[in-house]
Amino acid sequence: KFEYLLPVANAKKGTISTRDLYFETEKTGDAIVFKANTPNGAFVQKYTLKGEYGIDYDVSFQGLDGVLSKDKNVVELNWENYLDKVEYNTTYERNYSTVYFKESDDDPDNCSCTGDDTIEKTKKVNWVSHSHQFFNTTLMAKDGFPEMIASTQVFDVDNADMKKVTSKLAIPFNQGSSETFGMHFYIGPNEFERLQAYESDLEDIIPYGWSIFGTINRWIMRPLFGFLSSFIGGLGIVILLMTFIVKALLYPLSYKMLYSQAKMQALKPQIEQIKKKVKGDAQQQQIETMKLYRETGTSPLGGCLPVVIQMPIWFALYRFFPASIDFRQESFLWANDLSSFDIFAWLPMEIPFYGSHLSLFTLLWAGTTVIYTYYNSRHMDYSAQPMMKYIQYLMPIMFLFFFNNFAAGLTCYLFFSNLFNILQTIVTKNYIIDQDKVLAEIEANKKKPKKKGGFQERLQAELQKQQRIAKERDAKGKK
Repeated sequence: KFEYLLPVANAKKGTISTRDLYFETEKTGDAIVFKANTPNGAFVQKYTLKGEYGIDYDVSFQGLDGVLSKDKNVVELNWENYLDKVEYNTTYERNYSTVYFKESDDDPDNCSCTGDDTIEKTKKVNWVSHSHQFFNTTLMAKDGFPEMIASTQVFDVDNADMKKVTSKLAIPFNQGSSETFGMHFYIGPNEFERLQAYESDLEDIIPYGWSIFGTINRWIMRPLFGFLSSFIGGLGIVILLMTFIVKALLYPLSYKMLYSQAKMQALKPQIEQIKKKVKGDAQQQQIETMKLYRETGTSPLGGCLPVVIQMPIWFALYRFFPASIDFRQESFLWANDLSSFDIFAWLPMEIPFYGSHLSLFTLLWAGTTVIYTYYNSRHMDYSAQPMMKYIQYLMPIMFLFFFNNFAAGLTCYLFFSNLFNILQTIVTKNYIIDQDKVLAEIEANKKKPKKKGGFQERLQAELQKQQRIAKERDAKGKK
């Protein structure tokens, strides 16, 4: 529905809708004019094709100053859209469709994507966009809309329609004998460069995410994917190269992690001796082990940094693949659409929180995660926290339920990432890290004077304090 409510004093409801008027049409070149004549004037709409997805749109009030109510200085434009279910993954589709808008002195904003919402603005609004997951219809005003009420209504999943989005916009009318209000339509795909060309922050309607995650997607991932895809046809190969580049950039951190693990492996015989020495006293064992770590300059947390560094990239890519139209309906191997989940096989029934399909990329990710975890933790000491040995294998199984419905581009990236992790680990541990040099470094660190303070020393002091308190408590209990 796209109608103007003309304020006419003697009308039954106070207004007359333009959808009830009869329009005459006239085509000239790339323009078509719709004209509704009245006894004293006319209401005119002119549409002119502009570029591939643009339409210049002008509304004219000709001789209506004697027809429209004198106490009104705006005409309301009522614009409603019922959004259909177009994409296969309706979850992404529901979560990435809403009304976006931009006030002239503020950043773009939007109604809720997941629930009913209404936002009213009484300041000038530059544009309003009814945006689907990958396409949008945006109405821009050359001089801005004086007022706006935007709303979304989310329907049940069983409804034939997904959402209803509505914009009520004020069109200024200054009671002149001939007034024209200039606007422009963009009706097309959510392509970043195309939207950015309008120089009105219109590209922000692409749901790349907020804060640092959106920044990573807009200014790192998107340009990198665009550059790689400019000379590589298959986007699956682009994802493979993208994974390789990320792993190459993070390799110094990965090397540091693997070197730390090599030092932990070299200390394992000495840790076993500590276990025998203080057998049965778990707290004293922790104190002696922390003391050993401090003396040898080894940190049991040394392998965490690469994982922490990569987490923003993972969170960013979670939004990147289903938001980027470049991956829509792009196939790779058995995946038909990299912006949606891949379907390797259908299940005979719907499994709660899992779905009715098998995502092979998710299964491959889980399998390689288990392999990588096993290979990477064979020499780790879990005597202090034995449950951690098993929890690390439960994590990929638990994430099967989440990743099964994620975009195939993301699970494909995670699978490739695991393959590179395994390859890096094997090559680095067996061919790059020299175990003799690791042992020599450990022995050299033992001889160095130790700095006071530091996390390990504070942790060791706290463990000793707790041990002393426990002994005092036991002594009082015996008395």
